[in-house]
Amino acid sequence: QVQLVESGGGLVQAGDSLRLSCVASGRTFTSYALAWFRQAPGKEREFVAGINWSGDSTKYVDSVKGRFTISRDNAKNTVYLQMDSLKPEDTAVYYCAARWGTVPSGETRRYDNWGQGTQVTVSS
Repeated sequence: QVQLVESGGGLVQAGDSLRLSCVASGRTFTSYALAWFRQAPGKEREFVAGINWSGDSTKYVDSVKGRFTISRDNAKNTVYLQMDSLKPEDTAVYYCAARWGTVPSGETRRYDNWGQGTQVTVSS
């Protein structure tokens, strides 16, 4: 098991940028693939971005391609989500998730470890 703590959310205007961070506890950080999900009010939690154990393979949902970048620093046990050109439809609670294994998944049921979430609100 790994504990995850997100930070970096906030209220911004459309077109602004934010960087989310997620720090993991434990000494086996490189054994986990990591991902960011989000959940807007009244909607299901959806996959946003994922990264493999080494950081050299990433995947994104189509709606954020070209605007969001996921990265990880294994020396700091941290995964990041750089969000540029934010839109009002990006408003949601953003969650960091970890799954044992090298490859990320787009399915919430594949993840056993979740952070508490951080709110991102984008005003128009």
